Amino acid sequence: MTVAVWEAVRGRPLRFLLSAWPLRCWAFLLSGTVMGFGVLLLLVALLFVGIGLSVVGVGLVILMGIAVLGIPVAVLERRRLRLVEPEPLLDPHGSLPGTGALPWLRTRLRERATWRELGYTLALGVVFTVTGIGFTALLGLSILLTATPAIVWMIAPDTVMLMPGRTISDPVAALPGSAAGLFGLLVSAYVGGLLASAQVWVAQALLSARDEDLNSRVIELTRSRARLIDAFEAERRRIERDLHDGAQQQLVALSMTLGLAELELRGQDSGAAPLLARARSEARQALEQLRSLVRGIHPQVLTDHGLSAAVSELALRNPIPVTVDVDLPDRLPSAVETTAYFTVTEALTNASKHSGADRVTVVGRLREDKLVLLITDNGHGGADPVAGAGLQGLADRVAVLKGRLVVTSPVGGPTQLRVEVPCSA
Repeated sequence: MTVAVWEAVRGRPLRFLLSAWPLRCWAFLLSGTVMGFGVLLLLVALLFVGIGLSVVGVGLVILMGIAVLGIPVAVLERRRLRLVEPEPLLDPHGSLPGTGALPWLRTRLRERATWRELGYTLALGVVFTVTGIGFTALLGLSILLTATPAIVWMIAPDTVMLMPGRTISDPVAALPGSAAGLFGLLVSAYVGGLLASAQVWVAQALLSARDEDLNSRVIELTRSRARLIDAFEAERRRIERDLHDGAQQQLVALSMTLGLAELELRGQDSGAAPLLARARSEARQALEQLRSLVRGIHPQVLTDHGLSAAVSELALRNPIPVTVDVDLPDRLPSAVETTAYFTVTEALTNASKHSGADRVTVVGRLREDKLVLLITDNGHGGADPVAGAGLQGLADRVAVLKGRLVVTSPVGGPTQLRVEVPCSA
């Protein structure tokens, strides 16, 4: 990673001097000196207390606290670095497996980033504090010398002694000291830039996420996504079971009861008979809608016979003729089949509503452990994935399984959706 301060100093030294960079570097170094001194005192106090109480066991907890002290310090440092480094540093820590102090401590002590942050904390408390104190002395003396004429004028008729044995009572006689102070400020600007660059470089090396941290985070994200998909499937099966065994059976019983009541009133001159017939018809319609809803959640044919049969059944219900050519050697993972089925469903719905096509073709093959679906219609084309929420929703659904959706839709048609879904995690 590049260091913005060093690039500014090296690229245009004069422009650096006249910019806001020196002030930002001074603020960074001075605040770091104060923070580093506080961290050093805290480290020394914890170390002595931990060693002193180690005989009773409490000291071991305190010493363990020293090991993770770098974590909050690193959080503050990554924010403070924004004074001189516009590119934020990524947090190297992964997600926690649970809540509570013990899981947090166990996880953090196993991470290399924790020990790198502790190393930076030690460098901040010792090395950067010492250099910061030296820089503060240089900057303070330069400011004091620069302001010498004003100081002499304010305290007159008393005198100021810049050098032993030489007093100054006239502001004009203090101008050489002011010139020396201006030169000191010039030196402080460049020294501050170099010191800030060195500290930023160390922070980038120790506080930023490395490839190993990002790889472990990607693995955890993949596992979390798999758990999310499994949880969604379990919830879907529960809803489907409740609808099938609960509300659907109650509607069937209601329809049968209304039918029996209608039989009892048959042949009688009663105004309730037409109402019962109407109620029975409405119950039958509600039952059909509920069955359609259950099929929409997850069709039984998909569970029993796989993707090819489910897409073929879907094609029979589509208002536009659909040619299905899905040839798969084996059953695919449940999550892949579900995602592919609902992607085809949404694609056929969009084609029926918006494309103006009179023919749709669905082709599916398994290539290199990857399901490839081609959904083509002969409509007027011009489909834009960015403009429509439907295609964007398809892309989001496929992306959950690390798949991708490619839309080819020139004006005048045809429109082709290429869906690729990996069959392994």
